[in-house]
Amino acid sequence: MNMKPIALCLLLSLFATVVFAQKSDKQPNIIVVITDDQGKNDLGCEGNPIVKTPYIDQFYEESIRLTNFHVSTTCAPSRGALMTGRHTNRLNVYHTISGRSLLFEDEEILPQVLAQNGYVNGHFGKWHLGDNYPFRPMDRGFQEVVRHGGGGITQGPDYWGNDYFDDTYWHNGVLTEYEGYCTDVFFSEALRFIEENKDSPFFCYISTNAPHGPLNCPEDYLDMYKDVAGLSESHQRFYGMISNIDDNFKRLRDKLELLGLSENTILIFMSDNGTAGGNKVYDAGMSGAKGSVMEGGHRVPFYIKWPAKGIEGGKDVGQLTAHFDVLPTLVDLLDLNYTPSKKLDGKSLEPLMTDEKPEWPNRVLYVDTQRKVNLTKYKDYSVMDEKWRLVNGDALYDMDTDLKQTTNVIEHHPEVAERLALGYEKWWESIIAEKSDEKYAYIKVGTPYENPVRLMSHDILTGNLGLAWHQFGAIEPSPAAGVWKVEVMEKGTYQIKLRRFAEEADLPINATFPQAEDQRRIQKAPPASTKDDFSEAYLSLASFRETAAIPTNAKEVVFTTDLSPGKYDLEARLIDKAGKFYPAYYVYFEKIR
Repeated sequence: MNMKPIALCLLLSLFATVVFAQKSDKQPNIIVVITDDQGKNDLGCEGNPIVKTPYIDQFYEESIRLTNFHVSTTCAPSRGALMTGRHTNRLNVYHTISGRSLLFEDEEILPQVLAQNGYVNGHFGKWHLGDNYPFRPMDRGFQEVVRHGGGGITQGPDYWGNDYFDDTYWHNGVLTEYEGYCTDVFFSEALRFIEENKDSPFFCYISTNAPHGPLNCPEDYLDMYKDVAGLSESHQRFYGMISNIDDNFKRLRDKLELLGLSENTILIFMSDNGTAGGNKVYDAGMSGAKGSVMEGGHRVPFYIKWPAKGIEGGKDVGQLTAHFDVLPTLVDLLDLNYTPSKKLDGKSLEPLMTDEKPEWPNRVLYVDTQRKVNLTKYKDYSVMDEKWRLVNGDALYDMDTDLKQTTNVIEHHPEVAERLALGYEKWWESIIAEKSDEKYAYIKVGTPYENPVRLMSHDILTGNLGLAWHQFGAIEPSPAAGVWKVEVMEKGTYQIKLRRFAEEADLPINATFPQAEDQRRIQKAPPASTKDDFSEAYLSLASFRETAAIPTNAKEVVFTTDLSPGKYDLEARLIDKAGKFYPAYYVYFEKIR
């Protein structure tokens, strides 16, 4: 008998068995949908009687819900903690502007951990942790990126003139035009990424800029709320943007079903801070909104479903949890190969999701609203445990009986206040003790990864930035003074161009133009510009100091200098005829030889 065919068949059978086992044992996909400025009170499933969110409501019914889940009180800080598993005050991300939204480059973040474990990673929408190398998502573990600039569409780092409709975004670092409404575009690109990577484990991070202002909204979604009695136009727009997210969430779930991915996909829905004004319609029984350390500023929705693991079924988890728990939870759930190089603040939530009677300590967590150039102790903070909130050191609230935080009971429970206050002191010591001599995140210039480097005054280090972080601040213009922290990586000759407007705007420094006409779908149009008396430009960098006249109709003033590697303060000014300083809102920094 010829044994070779039999042996070959056995080998093929064994190979097929191994391949099938590998395929069936494929690591789960991960999708995180995080919305911007949508509070716990801005969903129908959380009790809002007006907003229409039927598809997220359905997901709520099927998911495990973390009902006592907390984030930071503003955008970038929440995203930094989510990505690192660490408190935002450790990361240089405790503000949204002024160079304090740039996530330190030595922090290891979720997509890097996942990439090391065989995942393909895609990011779609808002990043807000740095627009230049080495802070961009494409530098931090994401292989596919479609994003806007800064903390929102229309902000200074964003492509000039974007307004949510038919905008230009960065696709893997290349400016690319897209058709359609921003949220629709980001979900469409995410669905494309999912389909292209359906056979590999992937991480898809869908981070909408909606419903962050300006409240620009497709007319059909605005029309959904126009007849609601007593609802202001701003709230009509706000809710319209949320309903558009809801429809896109349905598109996402339909795609997962179509591709057969629903069962083995971890799907998370959450938001980045409390509502930006929705509490004036419905407050979900809480005080405070975005930016507040009262409960409504940082307790947000968090729903998670992973059918293959049994994480589903409409279960409420009431223990105290937070955004920095997400990374260690995913590491635990997926059994990832990961050894943190820095101490994590987060804790795996797997026992809360999978155990019938989990053992869980009474944690003490901390949230604050810094919004300062430098960390400031005792600046707007809340110390939290399962039952209590100590707010700013002098107000104590029993959350079991007073979710609204209306009654200060500190005089009745001084021992609780003392315990939480001591916790804050030790926590703050840990923040300060961890800080190295390096206090700043430096944008790198002179690298092959980004040349030229496009800087915007959004990221200048200053305590008084005014509106200079926004495109509208360049139009007005808004005065400010400060420096960019830059690191020159290679010796060479550098050309630095100072501009008032971004290159794509193609406008002279002294351009003036009338107020743009408002449209129904646009909440805010650019302001009028009447200032036309900028006369000089000034650049300070390393040992270089130079002032140059601004020629008539000039769009930029160009300086050239030789630089050696090192860390420098870059100051770039536009000066008017009265001698008043303004920033050069856009600076293009290029190594030319």
